[in-house]
Amino acid sequence: MPTYDYRCLECNHKFELFQSMTAEPVSVCPECGGKVKRLIGAGAGPIFKGSGFYQTDYKNKSSSSNNNNGSNGNSKTISTPVTKDTTTKAKPAK
Repeated sequence: MPTYDYRCLECNHKFELFQSMTAEPVSVCPECGGKVKRLIGAGAGPIFKGSGFYQTDYKNKSSSSNNNNGSNGNSKTISTPVTKDTTTKAKPAK
């Protein structure tokens, strides 16, 4: 069951009510008895509970640096020296 936010139009009292979706909206302020208006809420976001979530479930932070070709100066380059193998054997002629 969702929680609804209300605000009194006369005394500006704000309150929340835990109601079913099919229940009629409240029309009377519990403080002054004035008219109330139900506010539009942002709603609840997803709630991740448990251990079944992996790193691949989330947006990759490095993907934004790949889109701009590393021009922000934050990219790292690892260089490894390349050695040429000079010990190759020649094939005997037939």
